[in-house]
Amino acid sequence: MFGFKKIKQVEKQPSAKEAAQKAELQNLAQDIGRQKEILEAEKVFREGVVSVRDVIAPSSLKIENNFLRLNDLYVRTLFVMTYPRYLTIGWFAPIINESMTLDITMFFYPMDVTTVLKQLRNKVGNMEAQIMADHEKGAPRDPIAETALRDIERLRDDLTQGTEKFFQFSLYVTIYAKTKEELDLASDRVENLLGMQLIYSRRALFQAEQGFNSTLPMGNDELGISTNMNSSPIASSFPFVSSELTSDQGILYGINRHNNSLILFDRFSLQNANMVVFATSGAGKSYAIKLEILRTMMLGTDVIVIDPENEYRHLSEAVNGAYINLSLNSESKLNPFDLPRGVGGESKPEDILRSAVITLKGLIRLMIGDITNAEDSLLDRALIETYAKKDITAASDLTNVEPPLMSDLEEVLLGMEGGEDMALRIKKYTEGTFAGLFNNPTNIKVDNQLIVFSIRDLEDELRPIAMYVIMNYIWNIIRSELKRRLLVVDEAWIMMRHEDSAKFMYALVKRCRKYYLGVTTITQDVNDFLTSAYGNAIVNNCSLQLLLKQTPAAINLVQKTFMLTEGEKYLLLEAGQGEGIFFAGAKHAAIKVQASYTEHQVITSDPRQLLEIEEAKKEFEEQQMAEAEKL
Repeated sequence: MFGFKKIKQVEKQPSAKEAAQKAELQNLAQDIGRQKEILEAEKVFREGVVSVRDVIAPSSLKIENNFLRLNDLYVRTLFVMTYPRYLTIGWFAPIINESMTLDITMFFYPMDVTTVLKQLRNKVGNMEAQIMADHEKGAPRDPIAETALRDIERLRDDLTQGTEKFFQFSLYVTIYAKTKEELDLASDRVENLLGMQLIYSRRALFQAEQGFNSTLPMGNDELGISTNMNSSPIASSFPFVSSELTSDQGILYGINRHNNSLILFDRFSLQNANMVVFATSGAGKSYAIKLEILRTMMLGTDVIVIDPENEYRHLSEAVNGAYINLSLNSESKLNPFDLPRGVGGESKPEDILRSAVITLKGLIRLMIGDITNAEDSLLDRALIETYAKKDITAASDLTNVEPPLMSDLEEVLLGMEGGEDMALRIKKYTEGTFAGLFNNPTNIKVDNQLIVFSIRDLEDELRPIAMYVIMNYIWNIIRSELKRRLLVVDEAWIMMRHEDSAKFMYALVKRCRKYYLGVTTITQDVNDFLTSAYGNAIVNNCSLQLLLKQTPAAINLVQKTFMLTEGEKYLLLEAGQGEGIFFAGAKHAAIKVQASYTEHQVITSDPRQLLEIEEAKKEFEEQQMAEAEKL
């Protein structure tokens, strides 16, 4: 027998470390359980919450062989398959401007230039071998193969020099319509527009869903249909289209040359109503502004024009406006010492008198030339005393006063020590050659919607002075009564030649907004205007700009000032009469100024047409007289 020893089993007690680990595992299991409960609760909560995806997602989608139904809409995707040898700039604009709902997607896949050059080299070798083989066999030359060979060689040169890049380019257009018939018509319309430019497209057959997904704003190309293309034609494919400048208010300025839409705009809707017009002689700048004047007057706006070349007389006669001819022999007189009645903050007599003295000092400098600081101080005191002679002081009531004349200033200067020289230089405007024009009380009445001041018959030396006096007179009228007005300053470069007149012009442009005035500045001498510090400041204070045809000598300065692209630069160089670029605030568009037949008869500046109109008037008057004699 064998004896067995009974062994007593003793249970091993866990250590403190093991106990802690066990407790940690239990807590972790409990945390996992709680997180699962939270996730389940969040899942239940999200099922009852409407997300953005739920809002924008369609309620139904039915996929057919070449289109799909998206809710109540019919959707079809077209892809471009082949392109012609040349693509013109803006070829895609007709598609963009179509009045239909479209989604357009372009995918650009850059390719390794080394790989492309290797493939092109092999292609060139094969084509040259084929051409030589055909030549040896006596076969007729193949112009298509020779043209393709030249294109490939040119492309190889451009790729090697780095002037071109190479891409695979995919272009998809998704069309939306309410009915199947409308979808077919729209598809045919897009295919025809592309086909007119020898660009051939296809409908996504049995890939309607992939085509639709490819044009969604997610960047997924599920169709994967691409064409090899270098960077130049790809750049022309990008849909650069002109800005729309059509609003519900305002006047018609012209036709958008890119999409034939109407450029309708209200210049008073911008932060200021000022406008500059730059163009070479004969480009149609005065024609465009006269058309604007005619259409603006229909809305009840008053217009004042400074006309250096007698171009607005025919318009003034047609609308029964006031035409004021200023010359040494004319009966119309302007007194530079006239005072406004003042509105707003300038209604105080001291403010009005101070402004008049400052303006007159600039005028006197234009008339007599440069003066020293001592003479400037003396002139300031003399002007104040000249007004005081007529009982016009800072404490006077200016409602019924008789302003002084230039001869009164001359007398005051003669009576002041050191003023004899300035008095002698002023004498030619009071008693000398230029006497009479600025030394008489004002006898002009301006109670007309259109007022034209003509300075054509003035000598060149007097023109800047006359424009200064006229603008000061107009400024006094504007400050006296708050109305919606336009002031047109033609050939403004005349005022830019002198610092005082340029400074006055700039101050007028800067301050006119609070008087409900818009200033239109027209010039053909772009270099003189833009090289002046005040000329640049005037441009910066104009919300509207109209650039018509420019000369090669001025185009670089114009391009720099208005930050034009190369395409816009050449558009201005090659523009026809009445064509250019219209800027309105941050938007701009290529414009073609278009007038109706009746408007053209009123605003034309062509001497031949004006002569025909005058002859027609004479014939009409003779007929009227003949009929009156019969009666």
